[in-house]
Amino acid sequence: MKRWLQEPLLHFLLIGAVLFLLYYQVADPEEVADNRLVISQADIERIITLYERKMQRLPTQAELNGLVEAEIREQVLYREALAMGLDEDDTIVRRRMAQKVEFLFNDLADVIEPGDEELQEYLDANPDKFSEPARTSFTHVYFNADRRGDKVTADARQLLSELSAGQAAVNSDDLGDPFMFGTGFDDQSDRQLARMFGSDFVRALESVEGDGWQGPIPSAYGLHLVDIRQRTDARLPPLSEVRDSVLYEVLAEKRQQANQAFYKALRERYQVIVEERQPEVPGTSGQESVQ
Repeated sequence: MKRWLQEPLLHFLLIGAVLFLLYYQVADPEEVADNRLVISQADIERIITLYERKMQRLPTQAELNGLVEAEIREQVLYREALAMGLDEDDTIVRRRMAQKVEFLFNDLADVIEPGDEELQEYLDANPDKFSEPARTSFTHVYFNADRRGDKVTADARQLLSELSAGQAAVNSDDLGDPFMFGTGFDDQSDRQLARMFGSDFVRALESVEGDGWQGPIPSAYGLHLVDIRQRTDARLPPLSEVRDSVLYEVLAEKRQQANQAFYKALRERYQVIVEERQPEVPGTSGQESVQ
């Protein structure tokens, strides 16, 4: 008798009996009576599709029978769990079901694609989202402040004088000191240049006027002589160039607005009560007050 009481199978049967007794105590009689469980042709097609996507082949008949039986088992256990209220006060279940409702939000929020007139209005109202930044192409000669010390400014001005007079070679790779990012830069935005040279260099570069070699311009590394080859001003592209991007933003905004409106309508169906947290009395936390 003692050995039987220690058998895991007996424990399982006892636990199962208690669960079923509890189920019939708390379950809705109408739910108990509704014991039909239908595996439709659409369900079977879904099972086959999921298997094929995972295994890269169709299931055999034996495998399909096992998959259908697994589906039946899952639905039976799911219904029993709902009937016994096991889904209540479960954070994971609640969050997952809320996510599924949000997926329904997205389905309901699919909107008719806007026309070019609406897209143009959105583009005009939100230029910062689609504007192309100004870009600069230039060559520079670098003077290392750590290496040259107090002579760095004089050296830079001397070479600038020689370059302006046409006395120095034009190949900037052979002039000045080695620079980790090289000597030539093409179509660089202000943000890209700021990452390499620092924002002070970018501001100084914007103020450079005229052709030929200019400077010296300070950076976080030292001094630079620059020869600006090309500048492109910032611009707002026409709708024809950015239509896909504008369409994506408009649809995303409309979907968000629809989701908010749908949630607002759902929330208004509930009387929401948020109880205030009672403040703790100083010196009594975790202790009973003594009268």
